Amino acid sequence: MTATVYEAPPAADPAPAPTRRDRTDRQPSFRPDVEGLRALAVTVVVLFHAGVGVLSGGYVGVDVFFVISGFLITGHLLKEVRRTGTISIGGFYARRALRLLPAATFVTAVTVLVSWLWLPPVRFAQIAGDALATTFYGMNYRLALQGTDYLGAAQTPSPLQHFWSLAVEEQFYVVWPLLLIAAVLLTRRRPHLRHRVVLTVFALIFGVSFGLSVWQTSVSAPWAYFGMQTRAWELAAGGLVAATVHHWERLPVRLAIGLRWLGLAAIVYSALTFTEATAFPGYAAALPVLATALVLGAGCAHPWSTVLSLAPVQVTGRLSYGWYLWHWPVLIVAPYVFGELPTAKLVVLAGLSYLLAAATLRRVEDPMRSAPRLRRRPWHGIALGVGLSSLLAAAAVAAPVLVPPRSTGVGQALDMSAALRDATGAERELINAVAAGAESRNVPANLTPTAEHAEVDVPQLYRDGCDPAFTESEVRKPCLYGDTGSAVTMVLFGDSHAGHWFPPLEQIAKDRGWRLAVVTKSACSAATTLIYMPNLKRNYTECVQWRDAAVDYIRSLRPALVVMSSNGNGDAVDVGADQAVGWAGAWRKTFSRLAQPGTRQVLISDTAWPAGDAPECVSAHLSSVDVCHRPTQAAIGDGRRRAMVAEAARLDGVTVIDPLPWLCTQARCPVIVGNTLVYKDNSHLTATYARLLTPVLAPHLPQP
Repeated sequence: MTATVYEAPPAADPAPAPTRRDRTDRQPSFRPDVEGLRALAVTVVVLFHAGVGVLSGGYVGVDVFFVISGFLITGHLLKEVRRTGTISIGGFYARRALRLLPAATFVTAVTVLVSWLWLPPVRFAQIAGDALATTFYGMNYRLALQGTDYLGAAQTPSPLQHFWSLAVEEQFYVVWPLLLIAAVLLTRRRPHLRHRVVLTVFALIFGVSFGLSVWQTSVSAPWAYFGMQTRAWELAAGGLVAATVHHWERLPVRLAIGLRWLGLAAIVYSALTFTEATAFPGYAAALPVLATALVLGAGCAHPWSTVLSLAPVQVTGRLSYGWYLWHWPVLIVAPYVFGELPTAKLVVLAGLSYLLAAATLRRVEDPMRSAPRLRRRPWHGIALGVGLSSLLAAAAVAAPVLVPPRSTGVGQALDMSAALRDATGAERELINAVAAGAESRNVPANLTPTAEHAEVDVPQLYRDGCDPAFTESEVRKPCLYGDTGSAVTMVLFGDSHAGHWFPPLEQIAKDRGWRLAVVTKSACSAATTLIYMPNLKRNYTECVQWRDAAVDYIRSLRPALVVMSSNGNGDAVDVGADQAVGWAGAWRKTFSRLAQPGTRQVLISDTAWPAGDAPECVSAHLSSVDVCHRPTQAAIGDGRRRAMVAEAARLDGVTVIDPLPWLCTQARCPVIVGNTLVYKDNSHLTATYARLLTPVLAPHLPQP
């Protein structure tokens, strides 16, 4: 979770607080309380990203910045309306371009270059795509889509993903000045109603967006977190403060000071007590948002603060935009350069990004923002913005083609598909190849799939739309494969760790003349239990509904064989303190529900898990791929749970197939076997590797 960027006030010496008589139209050009509030917001965000555990809710800095931005921009626009009777769209976007784009373009370009130099080569195309998304202010929706795509949600964080918040703002400000212009036009003949119309519009945006935020947080947290439609109310909250400034400025000084401290305390409380598990934004975001509005409103009456006006705080506020831009790429790239880093060293690196922010302010931001030619003519500023964006977009498109990083190995390795197809003892041949793979150091030139294409090497069932989305609870039908007219039906049932067994089971169904029915839902275990879904930040109730429907559907098929498998490392919320015992019981409930005359059940134990994203590791260690191999005990996760589930299955007469020998030796689990990449990400088999297991799996499947 990240902070946002915002419109900074012009650099100016502090102005005295206005008298009540002239406060409305002569607001000070510089608000030290706002600068201090920025410093607080960016500090909690940066330290949160650096892993400072006490700030478990440091992501609330994003909300603080959204409110500040809404307050400042709206204040500028309303002042322009009072002064000129309209709003200059060209001037508005020229100011935005001059303020935001020079530093953002520079940081993005440097980040892409650094990624080319130090990050795993397989990631370069994706990062270039992120750079393109930042150019067109679409990073927030790119991340929302990734967050709701189970097979893509495990991707390593992008060094550019913090630009999502800038995207939210710019999307919002496409319509914000237009709404104010519409209000001006509607009230041209009745200007006394203008203020009321503006307040009504702001209040409607606030209410509708807040309602969407609450609803969508309970349904799909990624879309709620990254969506402009669910964040607009936070910017509108700042706009409401700006539109009611004449009320705030009448506050007695002592009351204003008290309200400021109350607001600051609420922001700090949020940063200290919220966690990654907090359903956010939703209702929870109201605390930091309203607290920030309180601080801004209090500052309308008394902008001077003993703490917020301290020189170090003011300097940090001044540098907050650049610090925000730099800190995330530095924290993401550094572990690839120096190895895994403890929190203390990450905090030091955050300090380094502070220095980069200072240099960027002096050498990039200030010269551009203060250039007389750009400031005098709005269209010059807009032209600069268009030019910078176009140049960056062109570079993002061309870079992966013109300067792709080296990501291919050397030499030829054993063609596993041919070796197993022609072997008289396929399982023994595979076990020998796994042992050889565990000792190998070099990535072969004939690696298949390549590290770059592993992400899309998925079973056909996903391309056919047979796996429901997170929020769906209906079973996708018919999703039949093999001999679809056969009287013998085999069912594949479970989550994505069942789904990656589809390629060999489909081939077996064809070879034996069976019909294969696919009944899978990503992240939804076949075991009868309630799962907590981290990226949805709630219990996965759709999984329970889907599983009930799936069991009914499977029973209606009267299958001869039900093959089940599921993620063996997830946690359930309703199995008691002893997860191993609870999961064994949950599986026994499923076995009982599926039991019927003529149906045999098979449980394929979970596959081994690599240590992180396997294609990334392979592409970064072409001549030392052994560092990507994982110790077997670590790769199987909770060994006790695995054993207890298998024993429970055997007690219920379920055939248990353990694929571990096909993936690991007793000591290590290689990520490459022969010429084949085993994993597509941090847990799923590539469809290519799963497919070559066909002659190994087939003898273990019971005949109906």
